Amino acid sequence: MKLRLLAILAGVFALAGAAQAPKRDALRQVQTIPLSNVEGRIDHMSIDVQGERLFVAALGNNTLEVLDLRASKWVTSISGLKEPQGVFFGPKDNKLFVANGDDGSLRIFEGISHKLLATEHFSSDADNVRYDVARNQIYVGYGEGALGIMDATTGQKVADIPLGAHPESFRLEESGTMIFVNVPNANHSIAVLDRVKRSVIATWTLQAQANFPMALDEPDHRLLVVTRRPAHFIVLDSQTGKPVASQSAVGDADDVFYDAARKRIYISGGEGFIDIFEQSDPDHYRPIGRIPTASGARTSLFVPELKRLYLAVPHRGSQTAEIRIYEAQP
Repeated sequence: MKLRLLAILAGVFALAGAAQAPKRDALRQVQTIPLSNVEGRIDHMSIDVQGERLFVAALGNNTLEVLDLRASKWVTSISGLKEPQGVFFGPKDNKLFVANGDDGSLRIFEGISHKLLATEHFSSDADNVRYDVARNQIYVGYGEGALGIMDATTGQKVADIPLGAHPESFRLEESGTMIFVNVPNANHSIAVLDRVKRSVIATWTLQAQANFPMALDEPDHRLLVVTRRPAHFIVLDSQTGKPVASQSAVGDADDVFYDAARKRIYISGGEGFIDIFEQSDPDHYRPIGRIPTASGARTSLFVPELKRLYLAVPHRGSQTAEIRIYEAQP
């Protein structure tokens, strides 16, 4: 009888201990790489996965910073840019595509020597850059409202798709032909484009305003959007535009990523946090973590192949410019 009672008590204490055990952080900081000579705002990033190089658009510094992730150090700067915003490294042709906000140019560099190969001029404010793998095309959001389409190999402009106002973040379907575009200055809407027809086929209006970051959970047909007024994480059905979930989120968000392997969402905001949500199912999401970062650290890049999230921290006062690297935990 005593042995049975001891066994029961041991089980109770074990359960209690498990209930009180701290939940493991979804992201763990594993590295920091200083950006000693970078001043001002830092915008978007891209990566050379095989070469383990990170490319950082230092908008306020008018440079593109190149980091060696294997050696954990800064390597070089590509100077002479005009407020670089979007960047994409294309391993197929070993090229860097850098969109510049000040002069509206898309500059194309050789990926290793960083030699300037070509420049395409858009009307103004060249911003986010995306790559269509199936068609080997580069998409650039620019100006008062359009997506420009470039042939990634030749660097030649192929076409434009007009929009109602300047495009912010946008996402391309991989298995379909749709493009979803945040257009905050067109009545805080999302434009749905067909890239075969090269036209807008639907427009969805959000109740919240300042919709800048966007991610896509394509298998579950879910579009993940973050707004700044108010600061909310909103999930929509990507087939109908119907909102299915909403949560409060970090302020001044500029990037959001969907971690399909772990069913998580990472949102970086200039308020000074990374918010992490867990997807229970396509219609239900819950906050599981908020990691303090730094003021103005609103841009990031999640790389599924490396299980890493790279966060850009700008120089502000005693806060130095740097890239903080986080590892996604099981």
